[in-house]
Parts: sequence; C-alpha cells; structure tokens
Amino acid sequence: MSLNMSSQEFVLTSPDFASNGAIPTAFSGEGQDKSPRLRWSGAPDATKSFVLIVDDPDAPGRPTPYVHWVVYNIPATHTNLDYITDKSPQFSPETMQGISSFGQFGYNGPFPPVGHGAHRYRFILYAIDKSLPLKPGAKKATVLRAIKGHVVGKAELMGTYERKK
Repeated sequence: MSLNMSSQEFVLTSPDFASNGAIPTAFSGEGQDKSPRLRWSGAPDATKSFVLIVDDPDAPGRPTPYVHWVVYNIPATHTNLDYITDKSPQFSPETMQGISSFGQFGYNGPFPPVGHGAHRYRFILYAIDKSLPLKPGAKKATVLRAIKGHVVGKAELMGTYERKK
C-alpha cells in the first residue's frame, strides 16, 4: 500500500545537490552552515502540514542516527524551504524547530569526523494530516511519536558529505 494518495509521486529535491550526490561545503559545519534549498511536489491531498527531519545514519558510536534538523508544522501550502540559517525556535508563525543532536534549534550541517569517509545525510519530509500540538524544541523521537498514524506521504532526499581536513 502506498502512502501517497494523490495521482502524482511525492518527491523532495534540492537545486543545491543531486539525489545521492555530494552536499556542497557551504551547507556543512565547515562552511556557512546554512540549509540547502529544498523543493517538493506531489503532496497527498490530505496533507495539512509537513515535518522535515535531517539525520546522519553513519555517525559513529551512536545507536540511532545523529539528528541535524527537526522542523514541524510547515504549512501544507508550502512547496519549498530556501536557505535557512535561523536558529530560533520558530522561523514563521506556524513553523517550529526542534532540537538537534547538537542541542540546538535550527539546521546544523554535515560535520562527520575527519577520516571517517563519506556520511549519508537523509532529508526526510513527511506529509501529515494535521498540525502538531507541540511547542518549539521537540526532539526527533517526540515528533515521530506525534505523527504516528497521521503520515499520508513521505519523500526522501539523500546527500553525502566527507570531511577531509
């Protein structure tokens, strides 16, 4: 059974890097640490808001992926996020940011250990059938519990990053 209930595929892309391609340094902890631009289309008709989670499943010594960004209550009318450097709890009246594994609000770009090879960074966008009754600062696990049973679509974009110095 497909989660997408619309006639077109729910997809997430970025004009800043190709799917499974290298994420440019500007979007990393070594660069400007701004989020890459994200674009999506084909969200299911039942979508009321979006949730975005960015994590690194290759982080060493962790039982769960290292979380780089949590954003929730992105309005269903939105089809993109442009460069975000805002580290505040909310970057619009509706849209809230959670706490990353860095212990901060906002996007924290790739910054794998030197010599650890390329890490994968998953940008996962969930279309959900409600707005979440969460305050700013929720962690990934809290957001995932809150969306359980309300996901009507899921799109994923993967990028890679390797620190060499």
